[in-house]
Amino acid sequence: MNTEFIPTAAMPIKSGTAGMQKYTKKIKQLLQPNAERKQKTNVCLTRLDRSGTNLLRASLILCLASLLSSCAGGIVLGGVATGAAAIHDRRSVGTVIDDQVLSWNISQSLYKDSELKEASHINVTVYNNTILLSGEVASEDLKVRANAITTRVAGNRQIFNELVIGPPSTLLERSRDTYTTTKVKAALLNIKVPGFDATRIKTVTEAGTVYLMGLVTKAEADTATEKTRVISGVEKVIRLFEYITPES
Repeated sequence: MNTEFIPTAAMPIKSGTAGMQKYTKKIKQLLQPNAERKQKTNVCLTRLDRSGTNLLRASLILCLASLLSSCAGGIVLGGVATGAAAIHDRRSVGTVIDDQVLSWNISQSLYKDSELKEASHINVTVYNNTILLSGEVASEDLKVRANAITTRVAGNRQIFNELVIGPPSTLLERSRDTYTTTKVKAALLNIKVPGFDATRIKTVTEAGTVYLMGLVTKAEADTATEKTRVISGVEKVIRLFEYITPES
């Protein structure tokens, strides 16, 4: 069982809720075509502007995430913070929303390409502005095209194009990957490293390959990797972590 280490460029962690108006405007523009969704979004954003606690802000992020996910089209949108993950996330509220909006934008742009839509299965995951494309495409040309479309949307953000050439995975294969992801998340809950929070690690599984993303310390990353690589169904682990210094 192999473990592959892919270093990511250091990205600053945004602090506070600076730039919230920018995200509010962006989300309103994205959801403009659907009147009902727009109305629900306005309610969420109004409460977000007035909220004063991280817990309430986290719950509102989930509200926005569900609205964005509901219109993601055929391309799978990943990296959406849910449940406790939204509460304990090391990313700022603004960064979480930024990641969700970016995931939605990339997914929609890929979905508009008829060949990619018909002959591919692409998962888009964004975490702290780092983008992961995983899944299957029919040809090398389509893999390059998916990367080019993502680059046009994402600008100079870091992109990991892990798309493989082949037919779209079957429902059974995707179910197996989902089960593997569930087992990995359960195993991470048993890690006893001081300060470690399993909800801070984003797990994506494609054809037995597990991608680990998150803002973690080196000790957290190493422990999470060792826990993951011994789980049945895991054929390979690829680390896309961003490292932070241990909290004092």
